[in-house]
Amino acid sequence: MKSSSAQLARNSKTRKQNLSLLLFTLPALIVYALFKLYPAFSGIYYAMTDWNGVDKTYSFIGLQNFIRVLRDTYFWQSILFTFKYVFVMVIVANIVSLTLAVAIETRRRARGVFRTVFYLPNMISMVIGGYMWMFIFTKVLYYLVDNFNGFSFLDHMWIGDPQYSFVAIIIVATWGAVGYLMIIYMAALQGVPESMKEAAVLDGANAWQRFWKVEFPMIRHALTICVFWTLNAAFQVFDVIYTLTGGGPGRATQSAAINIYEEAFRGNIQFGYATAKSTVLFLIVLVITAIQLSVMKRREEEL
Repeated sequence: MKSSSAQLARNSKTRKQNLSLLLFTLPALIVYALFKLYPAFSGIYYAMTDWNGVDKTYSFIGLQNFIRVLRDTYFWQSILFTFKYVFVMVIVANIVSLTLAVAIETRRRARGVFRTVFYLPNMISMVIGGYMWMFIFTKVLYYLVDNFNGFSFLDHMWIGDPQYSFVAIIIVATWGAVGYLMIIYMAALQGVPESMKEAAVLDGANAWQRFWKVEFPMIRHALTICVFWTLNAAFQVFDVIYTLTGGGPGRATQSAAINIYEEAFRGNIQFGYATAKSTVLFLIVLVITAIQLSVMKRREEEL
């Protein structure tokens, strides 16, 4: 009897704790449901209509928009460019941010200054940052090339040439992302026990061996988070490309998000068709993210 009453008391306490947690998170859940879940599910319905985003009347057309997406050459070209951007961005952003985190953590002085300096770009809207870098690529670099001989290696069409415009996009996107990722990696590095680092030093490990054999395996969880964040942000890239190249020259740097935007807001406005494209992109991101999380979590468990 005593054990059953104790169990009931524990269950009652657990229910009260769960209820209090639910009440605290309820405002955020309501906002999330209204502005995230409802648009997402209603978007699936509108993807099966011919709605143009303006008229109150529209017709249900089933899967015709999705069949049309499969035949849209420009959309799949933008998907391929997005994959290229995601692949490069995930590697570059995480390597740069992890390198910065390790470099700053090894310093004894001015850590706060370096953290602030490298995190500042993350506090600026990427639209503003994109226009700032547009000025640099189109004005500042040309001035340096014209007036100083040592900058001749910068004499390229950074915006007009598809090859260099992609490099420019990666530079600006990395500039805007590394500060946030760096903070996550720094927090993980600070969680590595000092005793393990000291033991590695006593065993004769140099700085690289200490990082690769001791610290890196213990921050794999941070790597999973940062790769997940970079992957999702890169698939949704819009502001950087829109402000720098607008998807040009031609459609050479058009991401999937910009292709969907142009379908929905420019020319022959087709909200239903644009929503179908968004749904296809969502499914692609969902599958890739699930695979990424599964693989990296499995590797964490192996360690």
